[in-house]
Amino acid sequence: MTGIRAKQKEKTRRALINAALNQLDPQTSFFSLSLREVAREANIAPTSFYRHFQNMDELGLTLVDEGGLTLRQLLRQARQRLADGGSVIRISVEIFMDFIANNRGVFRLLLQEHSGTSKEFRLAIAREIDHFKAELADYLLNERKLPEHLARLQADAMVRIVFSIGADALDLSAAERAELAEDTILELRMIARGATALQKPKGEYNDPT
Repeated sequence: MTGIRAKQKEKTRRALINAALNQLDPQTSFFSLSLREVAREANIAPTSFYRHFQNMDELGLTLVDEGGLTLRQLLRQARQRLADGGSVIRISVEIFMDFIANNRGVFRLLLQEHSGTSKEFRLAIAREIDHFKAELADYLLNERKLPEHLARLQADAMVRIVFSIGADALDLSAAERAELAEDTILELRMIARGATALQKPKGEYNDPT
C-alpha cells in the first residue's frame, strides 16, 4: 500500500506541476496564477495542494529546478555528441532549440522571472543560467584550448544570445525555428572567430582597433 500511495502522490504532484506550466503564456506570468486555478487545472481540491507544496513559491522554484535539470541533462548529451565530432556552436543551438520546443512552459517561466520581482526566483534562475555558462566555458577551455578568460567571455556571450533568441523562438513554427537557428549559429561563429582573433601564441591579446 505504501508504494501505491507514493506513486499516487507523485502522480498528483506531477499533475500540479503540469497544471502550472500549462497556464503560462505570453499574457500570464507565474505570479499571476492562483493556487485555486492550479488545483482546479490539476483536478484536485485546493486543500490537497499543501500535501505536495508549502505554497505557490515552492511550486515555482520546483519548476525552475526541473527546467535546469532538464537543460543540464541535454548539455551532457551535447558533450557526448561533441566527443564524436561536431560543431560546439551548432550542437549547442540545436540542443537549446529542442529544449524550448519541448519545454515551452518552463522556458516562459525562466524568461518572465529572470528579471521579475522575486529575488529568490531571480537568484534561482541565475544559478541555472550560470550552470549552462560554466559547462560551455569548461568545454571551450579544455577542448578548444581557449585561455580561461576568453573561454568565460565567449560562453557568456553565447548564452546571452541563445537565451535572447529563445524568446523569439517560443511561438515560431518548426520551419521558422530552424531558420532562426541558422542565423544564430552564424552570429555565434562570428563571436567565436573574434575570440580566436584575440589570441596570440603567448596568451597575449591582439587589439582589434
